Amino acid sequence: MDFELTKTQKEIQKAVREFAKGEFDKDLALELEQKHEFPKKIWEKAGDLGLIGVHFPEEYSGQGLGCLEDILVIEELCRADSTIGSAVALSSFASELILHFGSRELKERWLPQVTEAKMLSAGAFTEPDHGSDITFMDTEAVKDGDEWVINGSKIFITNGGLAGFYSVLCQTDPEAKPSYRGQSMILVEADRPGLSTADVGQKMGIRMMATAEVNFKDVRVPLTNTIGKEGKGFYHVLHFFDESRIQVAAQALGTAQGAYDRALAYVKQREQFGKKIAQFQVTQHKLADMATKIELARLITYKAAWNFDQGRIDPKLTSMAKMYAARTAVEVADEAIQLLGGYGYMAEYEVERFYRDAKITEIYEGTKEIQKNTIAGALLGKIK
Repeated sequence: MDFELTKTQKEIQKAVREFAKGEFDKDLALELEQKHEFPKKIWEKAGDLGLIGVHFPEEYSGQGLGCLEDILVIEELCRADSTIGSAVALSSFASELILHFGSRELKERWLPQVTEAKMLSAGAFTEPDHGSDITFMDTEAVKDGDEWVINGSKIFITNGGLAGFYSVLCQTDPEAKPSYRGQSMILVEADRPGLSTADVGQKMGIRMMATAEVNFKDVRVPLTNTIGKEGKGFYHVLHFFDESRIQVAAQALGTAQGAYDRALAYVKQREQFGKKIAQFQVTQHKLADMATKIELARLITYKAAWNFDQGRIDPKLTSMAKMYAARTAVEVADEAIQLLGGYGYMAEYEVERFYRDAKITEIYEGTKEIQKNTIAGALLGKIK
């Protein structure tokens, strides 16, 4: 058992840190967040440096690395800035569905555009009336000759309105029992007639990322846009979740570390009652608790990524990583605000924004309650 990162992995960490140090700017982050504007220039530079889709094969402009290297990038980006980092890290969201299950034609056409930061991608799973329950879809796709005709709507879609294409989970066999056996994944280009988007409005956090409702009204796409096997869409999404939940865990981990970094720097220079507040035992205990939680979150997140790279699918482990890292992000960011006191509540000191950005990691890609269901199900098995 080796807990040491390889030379390549350490070089990746260093490269991302240097990139973020040179490109991320606190004033720019405040400006972009207030405008709810995607950090387009930073994203494009990240693409030029090969920091997007490092886990994609080189033939699709990736670096041919694994899930572990991918989450190292995500962690460092979010550590440098939770909002800019999350927007850049999730710019390729759900494109792994095409990587793992798409035809060669779909891979060649779309993946290089994602990894080269020429196009954002999006996964469209969640529906207004179903939320975390994806076992049944109201969005339907019906065959008409050599085309799918899609009708329905999706909600809370990351990159919605900005993405160049959507990987859409549709009900293609309404008679299937259980219903999820009749679902298929279909790629829908953003410029298809009948596809429209509407921003969901003001959000608590991750304000540089677009979050939208996506509507489909008689949207026609060729049958060749089917991602993977017809009727296997639900299973393809579950496989994707096993990877994307590790990515969200890394987002949470980086957010927690970034909040901690700022709190640590503050308490070492702030004086109260005649001495640095880092010298008070209560402060030291807070820091010790925060650091311990972060280290535990890092261990389980790295293990989940390593396990995925071994070709093993373990929903229990990935759900544990996502649930624990997300909780850690919320708790550490909350404590960081407390350590900064009134300054922690001010936008200028960043930790309040890290706190707001942390909360979403407990919600998307399956709420913490869904993660507990997955973990408990794996522990108990089928009860007769």
